[in-house]
Parts: sequence; structure tokens; C-alpha cells
Amino acid sequence: MAFSPKIDIRRKILDTARQLLVEKGITNVSIRMIASKVGCSVGTIYFYFENKDSLVHSLIEEGFEKLIGIQEDVAATNQDPCTRLKEVCRYYIQFGIDNPEYYEIMFMLHSDRMSRYPAEKYRRAFKSLGMVTKALVEGREQGDLMVKDADMETQLIWCHMHGIVSLILSKRIHRSVDHTKMIELALEQIVETRRHPDMKVS
Repeated sequence: MAFSPKIDIRRKILDTARQLLVEKGITNVSIRMIASKVGCSVGTIYFYFENKDSLVHSLIEEGFEKLIGIQEDVAATNQDPCTRLKEVCRYYIQFGIDNPEYYEIMFMLHSDRMSRYPAEKYRRAFKSLGMVTKALVEGREQGDLMVKDADMETQLIWCHMHGIVSLILSKRIHRSVDHTKMIELALEQIVETRRHPDMKVS
């Protein structure tokens, strides 16, 4: 079934804006520039988006919907909290590597250069890290993990994952390092450094 022209042009605006934002940065991209690249009028873009911030927010929302959809599927098929923790983190890292433009817009644009992301959308976006927190809490409740402050541990895990993704995307890791092995080791560390001593395999 063919898409309507309305859906096509909105999609083209979003895809073009995503590419330009990554290439030039948020302060160097204007609605006029996007319109010129798309081949439409400025008014057409304003028909779909209130302003540039609204357009950027739509891209952030799209990215999180993609990421959370993957993580929710993974979480639903892994009941063991330690396994779930590892797999939710795995797919966060994989999402970032597979979707560099979305990842940069979601996590690496300077937020002080655009309006605040709407609270209701932020709550949905936070589900990505919320799944990490939930796995940590359930692992602690079952006696598998030693976690004092699940929220703080979640932030530390996020820093770990983001560091890996951002360094891979920016090609800052030495070419001799096998990315797959490095990611597997990182995932092991995320779980094993928090595992209760009585649950560790000698």
C-alpha cells in the first residue's frame, strides 16, 4: 500500500534534518536549510512542526521508540534479572552502533541549545534506563546482586555503555581492539562486578 504524500514529506523532512544535525550541529542548522535540502517551502515544514526544536524533539522521540521497543522485547523474553540486565544493556549498545545519527541526536546534542524536552516524552524515554534499574532491583531482591543504590548504579552503567558507544562511533578506539570482544567483556563486568559473592562461580 502506497504512503500518502503527507506522510512521505514528513518522513523526508525528518530524515533530512537528522542527517544535517549530525553533519553540522544544532546551532548551524536552520529550517530554511532543511527546506532547501528537502526541496520544499519553509511553510511546508512549519505545517508539520512548530519550530526547529519541535522537529528535533520528534527525532529524539523516534529514536527512543526504536530503542525502547527493542529493549522491551528483550526484557520480556528474559525473566532472570541478571540475564535481563546484560541483554538490555547489550541492545542499548547495539542500537547506538547501528543507529549513529539517532544516537547522536538523542544523547550528544547540547540540550542547552534547544528548548526543554517535554516532560511526558522524557518519562517515556526514561523507560530505557528504567529497565536497567528494574533488573538491578529484582536481582537484589532475589539475592543475586549486591546493589545499594539502584538509581546511582543505573547512572554508572549508563556512563559505561555511553562511553563504549560514543568512542566506537567517533573511531577513538584503537583499530587493534576487537569491538565485539570488548562489548562482551563490558557486559560481563556490568553484571559480575555487582553479583553477590555467594552467587559467583569460582
